Amino acid sequence: MKVLIVDDSRAMRLIVTRTLRQAGFESLEIEEATSGTDAVGKIAGRLPDVILSDWNMPEMSGLELLELLRERGYRGVFAFVTSEASEPMRARAKEAGATAYLTKPFTPEMFRESLGGML
Repeated sequence: MKVLIVDDSRAMRLIVTRTLRQAGFESLEIEEATSGTDAVGKIAGRLPDVILSDWNMPEMSGLELLELLRERGYRGVFAFVTSEASEPMRARAKEAGATAYLTKPFTPEMFRESLGGML
């Protein structure tokens, strides 16, 4: 199963990868993107099964990425991993088609609970 982690912070991409492994998802094929724009380019080659994206990024926000992908027919799992925890933002994400919403700081248990059935 292919997972694309989209975050402008290299450190956060590494933390998300490590947390996925700690949650028991060792066999995932993980790719990284540094922005929504970078993700669009990488997705063009091969659609990932799961996208884990930050909300706030330069060039294209996670929400803009989600909306673009849903418009283009992507029906895979799209989860936000973000520090944005307000109810209006959660509602916007759900309305746009987000599958899950994890807030920072997160734990391996949160990943298992939110994504376990999908990974």
